[in-house]
Amino acid sequence: MARWFCRVLATWFGTGFLKPGPGTWASASAILLWWLAFWLHPGKPWTSFAVTTLVLTMGGIPISGITARETRQRDPNFIVIDEVAGQWIALIAIPVRWQYALASFILFRGFDIFKPPPLRLLEKLPGGWGIMLDDVGAGLYALALMQLWIHLAPLR
Repeated sequence: MARWFCRVLATWFGTGFLKPGPGTWASASAILLWWLAFWLHPGKPWTSFAVTTLVLTMGGIPISGITARETRQRDPNFIVIDEVAGQWIALIAIPVRWQYALASFILFRGFDIFKPPPLRLLEKLPGGWGIMLDDVGAGLYALALMQLWIHLAPLR
């Protein structure tokens, strides 16, 4: 049961099996869930979303590590819980507007794919740490640029 549960979460309910680009599909699904959460509960504070993101990120470390170990692969591309966590990090305290969501998506995917320093080093950490932390870093890079944009040149 626990292995099955880890596999379901690690693949983000099967999103990791979508082709091409399972990480891109996972990031897109993360944005849709973010949008849905704020549409259904517009009065909820951003802190609830940030706490949910933290729980997913911390839980993703052992979940992705267990799943990778079971498949005997270092970082299988069907493990996408890391992309969901990274994308949600990139959306923390971002106004719910499609332009910001799209920019956040493009920035996060770009940082995740090209891995500027030190993200490539984080990817080499063992087990779930390496699987998750490079995406956490990509999410933080995207979040920083998004916050600069929002504070220096916000949409009207």
